[in-house]
Amino acid sequence: MKIIKRDGHMVDYCPSKIEEAIQKANLEVEEEDQASSTQIKNIIKYIEKLGKKRMLVEDIQDIIEMKLMSIGKYELAKKYITYRYTRELVRRSNTTDLAIKELIDGESEYWNTENSNKDAKVVTTQRDYLAGITSTDITRRFLLPEDIVRAHDEGVIHFHDADYFAQNALHNCELINLNDMLQNGTIINDVMIEKPHKFLTACTIATQIILGVSSSSYGGATISLTHLAPFVKDSYDFYFNKYKKRKLSKELCEQYAKEDIKKEIEAGVQTFNYQVNSMTNTNGQSPFLSVCMYLGETTEYKEELALIIEEFLKQRILGFKNSKGVYVTPAFPKLLYVLEEDNVHEDSKYFYLTKLAAECTAKRMVPDYISEKIMKENKINQYGDGECYPCMGCRSFLTPWTSKGNPSKATDYIEGKGKYYGRFNQGVVTINLVDVALSSDKDMDDFWTIFEERLEMCHRALQIRHKRLSKANSDVAPLLWQHGALARLEKGESIHDLLHGGYSTLSLGYAGLYECVKFMTGKSHTDNGEGKEFGLAVMRKLNEVCKKWKEAEDIDYSVYGTPIESTTYKFAKCLKDRFGVIKGITDRDYITNSYHVPVFEEIDAFTKLKLESEFQALSPGGAISYIETPNLTNNLDVVIEVMQFIYENIMYAELNTKSDYCQECGYSEEILIDENLEWYCPNCGNRDHDKLHVARRTCGYIGSNFWNKGRTQEIKERVMHIDNKDA
Repeated sequence: MKIIKRDGHMVDYCPSKIEEAIQKANLEVEEEDQASSTQIKNIIKYIEKLGKKRMLVEDIQDIIEMKLMSIGKYELAKKYITYRYTRELVRRSNTTDLAIKELIDGESEYWNTENSNKDAKVVTTQRDYLAGITSTDITRRFLLPEDIVRAHDEGVIHFHDADYFAQNALHNCELINLNDMLQNGTIINDVMIEKPHKFLTACTIATQIILGVSSSSYGGATISLTHLAPFVKDSYDFYFNKYKKRKLSKELCEQYAKEDIKKEIEAGVQTFNYQVNSMTNTNGQSPFLSVCMYLGETTEYKEELALIIEEFLKQRILGFKNSKGVYVTPAFPKLLYVLEEDNVHEDSKYFYLTKLAAECTAKRMVPDYISEKIMKENKINQYGDGECYPCMGCRSFLTPWTSKGNPSKATDYIEGKGKYYGRFNQGVVTINLVDVALSSDKDMDDFWTIFEERLEMCHRALQIRHKRLSKANSDVAPLLWQHGALARLEKGESIHDLLHGGYSTLSLGYAGLYECVKFMTGKSHTDNGEGKEFGLAVMRKLNEVCKKWKEAEDIDYSVYGTPIESTTYKFAKCLKDRFGVIKGITDRDYITNSYHVPVFEEIDAFTKLKLESEFQALSPGGAISYIETPNLTNNLDVVIEVMQFIYENIMYAELNTKSDYCQECGYSEEILIDENLEWYCPNCGNRDHDKLHVARRTCGYIGSNFWNKGRTQEIKERVMHIDNKDA
């Protein structure tokens, strides 16, 4: 018989442990209240005669308590219950204490690779992690039901960001309403910030807003460069009028003003980049920021916006200097470039920007690409119009929102058009699809039954997230709720209304679609046959339950392709513990992200993107596809060809290029991974992480602080979707 422990691990049944536990309780009672050796052996025999192949440790303890009371040993049963409860407290306490010790000692693989954009040795990061350990402990012991904690521990589901859940005021990610805050002013730390009158000032204020917002939430934030464009016009007018006052001709005023504004844009973008990458927020890292570049977002300031986009791309192509003065690829800000009719074709007016974006992607792995065409097909507002807008963070997409209630609670509301900036995500709970499949043992009826049960567990966990956040009022984060980042509420006003009516989202995440389909059908979901149809059916089911929950509760539940960075390793380990090693399913240290084609499956770039576009459309709350490429810096035509294909076929995609550097020898080609999953420079053999700069996209965003073994194995096994033989 196997015993399933509280953390999901299975161990062999050991009767001596039962005897030892009862004997310890015996020592706490009078002799006449003790259980004899014969009575203890009878209890053990009773458990063994049940003939179970597996038993939960909690079920065995329940049986012991029941049998002790049935033979009249009430005092002993009471002591055993007390002993059991005390052991549980010690177990939980020791877990927290051990986690803190491992973090402080700096020798834990988990903490050193938990987040590829955080350095666990740095005091600011450690402070965030220490607070997170405490929050997780409170969450597990007081805020979540035991069955959800157990399911999380066993890898059945994943309750995200428990390290921030103890505070009831923190949400996941957002689209910052930078336009409202810059145009109408804002307040930061009780200091009034009035509308700026120059581009450089607007850039500086924007970075302060970004720092404040990212310190009051725990996910990714996105801004649009469109909101900075009016200040380019303001600066230009300032310079023009300056020269006009000197009695210069109109032609000279325009010439000198253009020269000055070009210098100011360069300085403003540089200031923005320096600020974002040098600041540390309360989460112990630089702001997890995305910057959207969408020409179609404005008509009045399109030329000014084009100038800003051009400078952002040029500075990112150059890169940022590291501590050694070497230009390297930064992780943030993540750049989002919208492909549209005005820039995607060679004869388009702004195609020169698309060529710059291609060069930037080949060298620095960004920008990522949003297709205006496909997004407008996928995102339809209540008036029947398609709309295009950026994601929150790395992949979280909203649905078009129009006010059902009081639009004054939200800023920039325009009748007849969806609103995006100022909206946010309440949090994520992810279902492990692989565990559903393995638990069903390939029985299709059982699969759908178990799937329903697990989805309802996710639903309960999401409701807990929502209810906890609904207790917050605007005072907890004035910058967010009172001063324009997300709303303009009054002091002390509840944020409750902004959690309903579709203004914000709750995300039902999913992981491991490939392994789920493979186990149930024996085929990949890329087969354009039985496997694909089953995979699409699973995705439709996820959307069906979200729709049902939304209609019942007026909360915008949405299907979200989870970027499981460290959790991919955790899920894989849990699956091995629960089901053993199954070839092609649990024999790796990772499971596949969301709906993606598995990294080891041979497939060309265009087939992959086209296939995944069908699944991406069924992941409306968040999704991103990618192709893996070699170095394409000398083959930009291929990059542009891929970008044009993205425009015609898929809403959101990226190219995973390589951007590495060895500080020992100056090697700037790909840093490799050996058979022991250790990174090394193929030129000089350097293995010192402190002297290797490795940038890899892992879950929609770039990481540069290395990864756990599961994610490292996944990176090592990635196949190329484009060959570069003709480059």
